[in-house]
Amino acid sequence: MAFEHLQDSLQSLANDCLLRRRTILQDDYDGVIKVNDKHYLNFSSNDYLGHRQHQDILQSYVEGLSRHGAGAGASPLVTGYSQCHQALEAHLATSLKREAVILFSSGFAANQAICQALLNDGDTIISDKLMHASFIDAAIHSPATLLRFKHNDMHHAQQQLAKATGHRLCVSEGVFSMDGDQGELDALQTLSAQHNAWLMLDDAHGFGVLGETGMGSVESANLNQDQCQIVMGTFGKAVGTGGAFVAGSQILIDYLVNTAKHYIYSTAFSAAQAKATLTSIELIQSGGARHKLLDNIQYFKTLAKAHDLPLLASDSAIQPYVIGDPAKALNASECLKGLGLWVNAIRSPTVPQGTDRLRITLSALHQYKDIDALVDGLIMMRAKIG
Repeated sequence: MAFEHLQDSLQSLANDCLLRRRTILQDDYDGVIKVNDKHYLNFSSNDYLGHRQHQDILQSYVEGLSRHGAGAGASPLVTGYSQCHQALEAHLATSLKREAVILFSSGFAANQAICQALLNDGDTIISDKLMHASFIDAAIHSPATLLRFKHNDMHHAQQQLAKATGHRLCVSEGVFSMDGDQGELDALQTLSAQHNAWLMLDDAHGFGVLGETGMGSVESANLNQDQCQIVMGTFGKAVGTGGAFVAGSQILIDYLVNTAKHYIYSTAFSAAQAKATLTSIELIQSGGARHKLLDNIQYFKTLAKAHDLPLLASDSAIQPYVIGDPAKALNASECLKGLGLWVNAIRSPTVPQGTDRLRITLSALHQYKDIDALVDGLIMMRAKIG
């Protein structure tokens, strides 16, 4: 029988406690989700600022839908590029102090486009070991050679850069999605300049949160366009909408417009979504929700330290509780669900083997009492499963 291995593969995943299943949400509002008629405080969302249901952003969607319709209707190079898309790109370029911006349907598509359009045989990608799977997949399938350096290990990064040939692209994340720590951007910028490499930053989890106006890691590190030539960010996390962008020089963006298959041959995301995204970014720059999130992060870290909870070092909204075994991580997650706390277990291959964990994410929507409940739940869980 054709493809008979599929069932065997699924069974093997189940035996190793690595089988993934989707969760159906019946409701989701103000940091609380409803699953199977039960309500849970949600500590597994990337909606760091609670913008998905912000009334001003929803109103922008309504206005965009009324004027431009539900979809873009075509590729950006046909008739899918509206004044809403152009306004979003222009605002981002100004805010990030870059010459130009291009929009993509997702961060995955943006990373694929960069690696496949910019790099050729003989070129080299030098990447942090813990880069997101979307970038690693893109790098592996690009014509370039991929060299990875140990996470945030600048000595190893220098060694890999020294081996590189052709055009060199050095890549890190602003905030790493599973560990919650930040990339060593100042050091990477210096190393990239020394080795005639471009520096690229995947800022999916930093954009909207870090920096004086929330414009992310390049703003926080004060890296200009000549120091960090490519910035990729997404709108599906702190911004609360969907899609992604790449920012850089006008030449870079013009080149991607003309050569990036993931842009040329994809229908643009809707004008309504672009309009709502711009509204969200303007709200981010006003600062209120960002300040609340940072306060919640500090409050949680203080409580966790007081109770000696084994968290990885992170100052971001991502607070990993490493358990080290997939079965125990699943049990820990189920234990917390029994207490009304939704915290997903993250297992390999999303994280390296032996680092299976609870990935706790905090939001500006959380109140102190919610965080108190989370810490109490973690203490009870630890006592139960060890």
